Amino acid sequence: MTKGRLIAIVGPSGVGKDSLMRALAAAEPHLRVAKRTITRPLDPDSEDFFSATEAEFRDQEAAGAFALSWGAHELRYGIATTDLDRVQTGTEVLANLSRTVLEEAQCVFGRLAVLSVSAAPEILAARLADRGRERPEEILKRLSRAEVRLPNSLAVTHLDNSGPLDQTVAAARAALYPSREALEIR
Repeated sequence: MTKGRLIAIVGPSGVGKDSLMRALAAAEPHLRVAKRTITRPLDPDSEDFFSATEAEFRDQEAAGAFALSWGAHELRYGIATTDLDRVQTGTEVLANLSRTVLEEAQCVFGRLAVLSVSAAPEILAARLADRGRERPEEILKRLSRAEVRLPNSLAVTHLDNSGPLDQTVAAARAALYPSREALEIR
């Protein structure tokens, strides 16, 4: 069976990673979206995720529940081993990942596509303020991480999500499925 791949959606907070993932999954119904485990309370205005306390997360991690886990912004995040199983059996899985774990994701999942999403700084600041989860000093801290360098060893597609989401989705689909795009042009 053909191996699947992990499609990592990365970028700074407020750039629209979750919106892009939902729109990509709607446009490409074969894609599965990884539901992360995060050490924060559930929030109806946030992504769909499993909430865990720090202790629950550590226990799950020790039990091997995560194919990939990391810490950021005083939280812990995990991608389930079931998502690794999906990739290994031929499924393409979208995952909102930290830019700091991309090389590890490549080692764990094998096939990896990276979509690095950006937006103008003023758009990022407005989106973070609008979602209302962080205090102003936390927003500044998140904005200071907007320019994290990505590993040179990985092929990365850069997408600007400053404009309409449908344009970003079209660019992502063209990058993920270039042979399909070439067929449609003919």
